[in-house]
Amino acid sequence: MEDHEIVKLYFSRSENAIPETRSKYGNFIMAIAMHILNDRSDAEECENDTYMGIWNVVPPQRPLDLKAFIAKIARNLALKKYHFINAEKRRPQAAVSLSELEECISVNDGRNFSDGELSAAINEFLALLNEESRKIFLLRYWRFFSIKEICRKFDVSKSKAESSLFRTRKKLKKFLIERGLY
Repeated sequence: MEDHEIVKLYFSRSENAIPETRSKYGNFIMAIAMHILNDRSDAEECENDTYMGIWNVVPPQRPLDLKAFIAKIARNLALKKYHFINAEKRRPQAAVSLSELEECISVNDGRNFSDGELSAAINEFLALLNEESRKIFLLRYWRFFSIKEICRKFDVSKSKAESSLFRTRKKLKKFLIERGLY
């Protein structure tokens, strides 16, 4: 079923909306949740919460890109669950990935700016990257892939993956400084 047809099901409040979403995007949602939570039962709970989240916001929202819309909901729910579960535990992969980004997205001058401004700037920055650098960056910091997983996916050495991420973070920091967002 096409995305626009699935969205129509949500707008008509059809009970088929969730099974159709699950059929098309269930594995995608689970992959996002598993990379963050690393636990099948927590990921399944996150998947179910994602369907409920979609149901609660469509309508009134009409997503232009259903896959990206679903990914954002799933990722946010998984991160929320991750923070709840790991409030006082060791820092697994997601926390490590986020800590790497702290050097790029810290605001040190007290200036207030909206999440939308930062999000738009990061999207603009990602559009400037070559495809491989962009994909490596997104897998690490959006999907929380480990360095080892990135190496396997792109058939690159650990040093190449790490240096690509390092250079991209450095470019991102410079880009945000130039726009007054750092």
